[in-house]
Amino acid sequence: MKKISTLFILLCSIVSLTSAQSISGKIIDAENQPLAFANIILYAAADSTMVKVELSDDDGQFTFKGIPAASYWVKATYVGMPPYQSEIFELNSDYELSTIQIQPTANELSEVTVTAQRPLLEMKPDKMVFNVEGSINASGSDALELLKKAPGVVVDNNDNISMLGKSSVQVYIDGKPSPLSTADLAAYLKSMRAEQIDNIEIITNPSAKYDAEGTGGIINIRLKKDKSLGANANVSLGYSIGNRAQYNGSINSNYRTKNLNVFGNYSYYDGENTNFFELYRVQFGQLFDQRNNDESAWSGHNFKAGADYYLDQKNTIGFMVDGNIGDDRSASNSRTEISMINQDVIDSLLVSNSRSNSNRTNLTFNMNYRLDNKKGTTVNFDADYGLYRSEATQTQPNQYLDPTGAFLLTERNYFFDTPTDIDIYTAKVDVETPLLGGQLSTGLKSAFVSTDNTFDFYNLTNDNNKELDLSRSNTFTYEENVNAAYVNFSRQIKGLGVQVGLRVEQTNSEGDLQSMQDNEDNNVSRSYVDFFPSAGLSYSLNPKNSLQLTYSRRINRPNYQDLNPFENKLDELTFEKGNPFLNPEYTNSVQLTHTWNYSINTSIGFSHTKDVITRQTDTFGEKASFITWLNLAEQYNFNLSVSGAVPITKWWSSYTNLTGYIQENRGEFGDGKTIDLNVKAFNVYSQHTFRLPWDLSLEVSGWYSSPSLWGGNFETDEIWSIDAGIQKKILDGRGNLRIGISDIFLSNRWTGESTFGELYIDTRGGWDSRRFRINFSYLLGNNRVKVRKRRSGLEDESNRIKSGN
Repeated sequence: MKKISTLFILLCSIVSLTSAQSISGKIIDAENQPLAFANIILYAAADSTMVKVELSDDDGQFTFKGIPAASYWVKATYVGMPPYQSEIFELNSDYELSTIQIQPTANELSEVTVTAQRPLLEMKPDKMVFNVEGSINASGSDALELLKKAPGVVVDNNDNISMLGKSSVQVYIDGKPSPLSTADLAAYLKSMRAEQIDNIEIITNPSAKYDAEGTGGIINIRLKKDKSLGANANVSLGYSIGNRAQYNGSINSNYRTKNLNVFGNYSYYDGENTNFFELYRVQFGQLFDQRNNDESAWSGHNFKAGADYYLDQKNTIGFMVDGNIGDDRSASNSRTEISMINQDVIDSLLVSNSRSNSNRTNLTFNMNYRLDNKKGTTVNFDADYGLYRSEATQTQPNQYLDPTGAFLLTERNYFFDTPTDIDIYTAKVDVETPLLGGQLSTGLKSAFVSTDNTFDFYNLTNDNNKELDLSRSNTFTYEENVNAAYVNFSRQIKGLGVQVGLRVEQTNSEGDLQSMQDNEDNNVSRSYVDFFPSAGLSYSLNPKNSLQLTYSRRINRPNYQDLNPFENKLDELTFEKGNPFLNPEYTNSVQLTHTWNYSINTSIGFSHTKDVITRQTDTFGEKASFITWLNLAEQYNFNLSVSGAVPITKWWSSYTNLTGYIQENRGEFGDGKTIDLNVKAFNVYSQHTFRLPWDLSLEVSGWYSSPSLWGGNFETDEIWSIDAGIQKKILDGRGNLRIGISDIFLSNRWTGESTFGELYIDTRGGWDSRRFRINFSYLLGNNRVKVRKRRSGLEDESNRIKSGN
């Protein structure tokens, strides 16, 4: 505690350091309206070397921070407008440029119409931004489907997310790590409509100011914001139909005065889905041929409400509550043919028609204070509380029948009740201030997590009564405290940008299993300290070519429920369980990126991961198999990515991303169970937009993933999908109608096989992916209401929650 107090005093003392200059300004059009997303380029007067590039914000404002004293000039460019170039000026203190006004030349003034449209992909110094707002094929889909289209991102058949061939990706919502992961995260992202999303930020090598959690990098989903004083609301309705129908509706509203900003949104979703998977399994001379057909239904509510109060020009306080309440119902019909290898005769059948019900209540509360001294120094303080409650029940009959299916041989029926309670408390402070001609960022954070998981196992009698089986029931509790401090410094020296940082995290954790069984893993306690350095260099070769080199070391701690040795059964012979002895995984990553003309980006990267956390299927006795989590010894990943937006004609624009990687998985688990695999794989996403007469737009997009690896040793086959859609503005531009079809060729089907010791698996599956979608949205009130953008402090420890379903 004394060390933390000392760090806090040092941190607060940094606030008084202000020793660098900034250059700010505003850009407007001929009608004095602000121009958003204009390119503002700062040049050194001495040799016309490009120093820095910024984009204007929604109000046309821009700022260059941490600029050393010298002579400069500024160039501004905007689509459809002639470029602007300023006079040379001297920078000795904070400098404000005169308002830049760009307008068409006189002989074109009456003919030129400027449409401000962001490119589908933007490269920033520390991230790639995938702008999905306005994409026709994004309409009517959900956030998880959008991630499949993001550059270098792959979502597998179990909704696990990987990036550039690496798993353990952290998902953020508006700069705040999502409160869920895996099954619950997938359910939440499926409930989030594409119409709510502005862009997706892809951060492959986060700096020290980000939590060290997430060896695969960070995906930050930014929700839509609005733009100046006044009030507005946006209403959206969506419907899609495949084998089953799905519905959704949402309303977003904002109200802002000079000193107060109040915002909120609400959405409702309801739908059904079907999916299938087949599992062909061979172990110890026996063959199990399993067919599963699942039907699921869901409904729920998402909501967010908050307010920011501007005490004065420098001080702001705010609060926010965010929630998701939903329930899911599923029916899984499984049939397994059991026989001996090399025999055509079926010995018996196992039929399991399970029924599951679950409901969840997730609430997060945030209090925030921000100080901005208007001289480059800012202080942010966040206090958060997250409450996650889940109730799940499952009825699972196991009926063994003769080969004809006419006679019952034996029957064992079970019922499971698995409630989960998770509470997360966090507090953090972040400070940014000019220093030595650059920007210094420092911060402290402390997080406390408490989880309580109960697994009640019941035997069902012939008259359907439940009898608690204490020998197979248990309770698992897990507590964790992570304390962190970081420092990060960045500076631009003419065409060279430098960033260095260090994050220190101390972790204390304890998992405790209470059951009637005598397990060797009843209690697992850990305490450790880790250091996470990061660094980056950027260099402008000339106005059209720039290079960026980044490095980071990161950690991925196990999800809370993955440490829990509960058994979650598909049927009596197929189940999943956690591993309390999982170790954190550590990754060192380096990446080199070249950008040409702000549009074509090429990246090459390498990473090495120790103790990779991965899913692995293994045998249990002679007949059963289970999937669990293990640590591989190591994983090597080499990746190459090329992306860019290419205008083919005035009415045809395109964007394409191609990512290739080489991945090596290695592990030794005894008893002849080894993993030593090498795969060369790639994935591609391409989108083409056609501007048609009558104010119509047509969009065709598609993605393809080559054969690859899933988990520790599943070798998967290729998978691909193509979407198409059309859009039209109506009702004086306030209404927007979008119609589309997803997975036109019904090609989104996955297959794979695995060999591990005495176990061989061949599996395949798919879902209701070919869907007709229609979406309508309408804007009420002022369409330029601006909302304060801020992050909360409920960091990535909340990202490690999963439902366990």
